[in-house]
Amino acid sequence: MLKICNLVTLLIVALSGRAQLIVGDTLPLWSEGYLDIHHINTGKGESSFFMMPDGTTMLVDAGATARPKPRVTDPKPNGSRTPGDWISRYILHFMHDLTQKKLDYVLLTHFHDDHIGELYPGLKSSKDGTYILTGITEVGENIPFGKLVDRNYPDYNWPGPLNEKYIQNYIRFVKWSIEHKGVQAEQFRVGGNGQFQLLHHPNKYPNFEIRNLAANGHVWTGVGNNERNYFPAIKDLQPYEYPGENMCSIAFRVSYGKFDYFNGGDLTTGAPGTWQDIETQVGLVTGPVEVCEANHHAYYDAMGIPFLQALRPGVHIVQVWSPSQPSANILARMLSSWTYPGPRDVFATNTMEETRVVSGRMESLKSQQGHIVVRVNPGGESYMIYILDDSEENFRIKSIHGPYQCN
Repeated sequence: MLKICNLVTLLIVALSGRAQLIVGDTLPLWSEGYLDIHHINTGKGESSFFMMPDGTTMLVDAGATARPKPRVTDPKPNGSRTPGDWISRYILHFMHDLTQKKLDYVLLTHFHDDHIGELYPGLKSSKDGTYILTGITEVGENIPFGKLVDRNYPDYNWPGPLNEKYIQNYIRFVKWSIEHKGVQAEQFRVGGNGQFQLLHHPNKYPNFEIRNLAANGHVWTGVGNNERNYFPAIKDLQPYEYPGENMCSIAFRVSYGKFDYFNGGDLTTGAPGTWQDIETQVGLVTGPVEVCEANHHAYYDAMGIPFLQALRPGVHIVQVWSPSQPSANILARMLSSWTYPGPRDVFATNTMEETRVVSGRMESLKSQQGHIVVRVNPGGESYMIYILDDSEENFRIKSIHGPYQCN
């Protein structure tokens, strides 16, 4: 009987085309039919890399903050390279088997340095362009890309002028990329599901979709491609009342079969019933998901109860790099069955000792350190989570979680 069971196991593995992975293995590269979502930890900001079922690729954010310790974590793997360089090398490793080493889409959720890149002394300038290499501008220097999408192209003037030097550096990068590299740039179109399409074999995966949920206070209604604005007119507000950058964040949902994934940048909550509580409106239209990338790094002003009750994720992923992330009360809310019923696992990229001392709940996390990879099986019926070593470029598996069944 044991031999028969072993033969059945070998047959299943052979048919799946994937060997059984164990801790210590190097994570195999993407193969067709899978959806891979990599949450890349540099210790200096947020970055996610998507490999879609047909090989279409997308980068979401590439942060690089220069804030010093003790306000932030140590750089990962180390300080010998910049965050943008580490992100580029990570992506190129997992693109190894692709015929074309190119990012099909680059999406910036909003214009904060931990998502697009800060300016600080010692950074290099572009070899040909008129911009400094930091965060997304450095990734764009290292890896060709086809389409760039952000919340305010081409005017970059809403809700007011975006005059910060690091944002102006990003704008120069966008203009140079359009004029000299043939890049297509667009403003995020709220409500649509056609801005990020599969580019190689879309007909093979009709159950794959990226839905544009929100940006700049506009939120999809859930009907067709229609959207509704929840922010007051800027002319009716004083400058100090303008919505902040986090509130303007882009939010989107990736769906593959039964699997759904949410990313809302740094969306924040607010007083219930007010226009400042944009997070709740986004949650209500998103609906239940399998995996939620935590808003605003699970900081004190995000992941409100109505939002959590609307999404009811089985897995939370928190990209953190500061001692205030995740906030103790927000983590308790995310973990509590009083918020919403059912099991859930929480993973974080880079928790600090200061956070563990203050929180007292960090032992409840499934992982506190490492790159977090969500690998959705072909068809979207189930998925695995792999935590990868971020202390060096070995891409070895530290822990394995799943399989999780999609609802």
